[in-house]
Amino acid sequence: MTEIILQVLEIVGTIAFAVTGAFVSIRANLDLFGVLFVGCISAVGGGIIRDLILGATPPAIFSNLPILLVAALSALGVFLFAYFYRKKFDGIKDRLEAVNNIFDAFGLAAFAVMGTELGFVKGVGDNAVLTLTVGLLTAVGGGMLRDVLTASTPYIFKKHVYALAALSGIGLYYVLRLFTTDTLFPSLLAMALIVALRLLATKYRWSLPKIKDQSKVADVGKAEDPPEPKQAA
Repeated sequence: MTEIILQVLEIVGTIAFAVTGAFVSIRANLDLFGVLFVGCISAVGGGIIRDLILGATPPAIFSNLPILLVAALSALGVFLFAYFYRKKFDGIKDRLEAVNNIFDAFGLAAFAVMGTELGFVKGVGDNAVLTLTVGLLTAVGGGMLRDVLTASTPYIFKKHVYALAALSGIGLYYVLRLFTTDTLFPSLLAMALIVALRLLATKYRWSLPKIKDQSKVADVGKAEDPPEPKQAA
């Protein structure tokens, strides 16, 4: 049962993150290769980081061609839709952003649970810090690499309690797994929590506190001030 659940989570997360990676790449004006590459990195990057931390080298993805094909085909599907239906794609960008956010939420949830469970499978479940870390990096690692490759600040550092949502689900899953060998119920519960937090955070614009650079705010304010009228001679 655990193996089946891990496979399902991997497929769900791979499709979801490949789609989000493709959307971001298209907005960044990347070409076909760029969209495919970033889409695949978004989908498998977190798993590569996780495997390196757990000492599983080379990372499992390099011997898992079907998952790479799933990622590439998912990204290609988004690119082809945007390419052949450009006017329609441009006209529904706001709706696509909402769809992208849903895919991202499910990808985050699937990979968070998958990474945490792999910690138990690899025998490090008694090390809470390590298990939670590999769960988090599996969930957000691909997205961080995606954002770096498209020259933007990683999403997890600036908006919508992204990493916090993942950590909440990971923590819940970890606690439940300490008391049961069943993986189905903890997986569903943890994923539901992560998806709910992500979607609610987007809808209500929840974010963690920030410290704004007041000098930049002042500079922007000065730039926006209208020029003073000249006095008559």
